[in-house]
Amino acid sequence: MSQTQAVADNVIQGEVKTRIDRWLARYPNDQKQSAVIAALRIVQETQGGHLTKDLMDQVADYLEMTPISVYEVATFYSNFEHKPVGRHKICLCTNISCMLRGSDELLGYLEKKLNVKVGEVTPDGKFSIKKVECLGACGGAPMMQIGKVFYEDLTESRVDEILDNLE
Repeated sequence: MSQTQAVADNVIQGEVKTRIDRWLARYPNDQKQSAVIAALRIVQETQGGHLTKDLMDQVADYLEMTPISVYEVATFYSNFEHKPVGRHKICLCTNISCMLRGSDELLGYLEKKLNVKVGEVTPDGKFSIKKVECLGACGGAPMMQIGKVFYEDLTESRVDEILDNLE
């Protein structure tokens, strides 16, 4: 057993392994790399909200891929984080529809309210802010996503209400 495999067993085991294996079952045995996005998402979700080189190497080893192939996927998609994020990662859409309906002002409001800039984490580890291109709800602009929940038609008071109701 390689050293990388020994490390991978520490993360890709139990429920994490079961969840990745469910994705692997959807593809032919010789196409394990097809599950790379799902595996990265699962590992990121269960390991503190961001991917490290070691975690990506573990995914590569488990899926029998070259590490560089996993890095390429993990760095291409903006839903993968490579540094710590808050327990509640606020993804604020800044694409054209949201921008025209006030997302830039809401971004400034969030930064002031939380006293952090985009990409930073509040001192208590509760919040971080990320600008995203499009969340697919142009009719409800401006909008944001926190976890798996989408919030549309945002105003400063609506943002306050949403943040106040998070754990």
